Amino acid sequence: MLAAGLPAGVLADRYDSRTIVIVTEAARAGVTAVVAVALIAGWRSLPLLFTAAALLGAGQAVRSAAGLLLMRSAVPPEQLTQALTQDEVRMNGAALAGPALGGALYAVRGLAHAVPFLFTAGTFLVALGTATLTGRPAGRPAASIPGSRPAATRGSMLAGVRTLWDQPVLRAATLLIMFVNAIGAGLELIIIVILRHQAVPPGMIGLALGIGAAGGLTGAPLVRVLHRLRPGVLLLSVCLLDVAVLALLAVPAGPWWVAGLLFSVMLGVPAIRVLVDILVIRQAPDEQRGRVIAALMTLIGLGMPAGLAACGLLLQYLPAQAAMLTLAAAEAVGVAYCCTRRELRQARWPGEPA
Repeated sequence: MLAAGLPAGVLADRYDSRTIVIVTEAARAGVTAVVAVALIAGWRSLPLLFTAAALLGAGQAVRSAAGLLLMRSAVPPEQLTQALTQDEVRMNGAALAGPALGGALYAVRGLAHAVPFLFTAGTFLVALGTATLTGRPAGRPAASIPGSRPAATRGSMLAGVRTLWDQPVLRAATLLIMFVNAIGAGLELIIIVILRHQAVPPGMIGLALGIGAAGGLTGAPLVRVLHRLRPGVLLLSVCLLDVAVLALLAVPAGPWWVAGLLFSVMLGVPAIRVLVDILVIRQAPDEQRGRVIAALMTLIGLGMPAGLAACGLLLQYLPAQAAMLTLAAAEAVGVAYCCTRRELRQARWPGEPA
């Protein structure tokens, strides 16, 4: 997914977003169906699974960049925030239900455990169908429709990275989110170790993490309320809350303590995601918007492998509570530095008077 991120932005800028989404969903359905057939026929192998994983990851990168542009072309500007909020509900609901549904489908007897893959192939086909039903918005000028972009879109795939770097607000916000994302990548691993040391059974650990994830779903209706704050103030406030939650998670007070802390910090995540989408979608140059979105997604994802590895190393050499406090201290340093960035603190929403 990371490797395909920047090329995906070039595709989104050069070609019709609706067509890209349709082709990508068809390809992902085909890849998943091949895995299902291989399982049923007894042809499964690690090279096949690795290849399928790589193709699905690349497809996710391509579909994400094109999907945001498709949403922008289909939704009137005054409804964009509402549409992005509804998209947050969709993503958080899927993230909450997906693991449990996958486990239940994998437990179905017969078909060599291929049922989850058959189900997933079907969902990709449904997504393909909904993309097909998304027509060109009436009353929009051709230049605003993906696929009608000027020759300027033939620039470098690094154009999106340069755009993010050249705008002080986007640069500071991207660096902060990259850092926080890296810190949080292995957070669940440390939480599991802390709870296991308290003899919490696996089922309760899963319930605590699930309740925490539900905070993202519950926080979607709060997006409009939280967006009354300036974007930089909102971003820094949520990150400071995250620092406090990390420190409090080191207290061995049981699964309900963990669930409550995770739930509270996740309430602000949808507002942050919509914030970033609004700043990028509305401020990026039209001819580079796909590359800017793809660059943002790629940069945010870059720290996750390093964060996971760092959390594993911390657990190898430190007690779990000390590892959690180390994460809190590292994030506190990063957030404190970003608090000194005047351009981030004073950032305004697009169209807001100075």
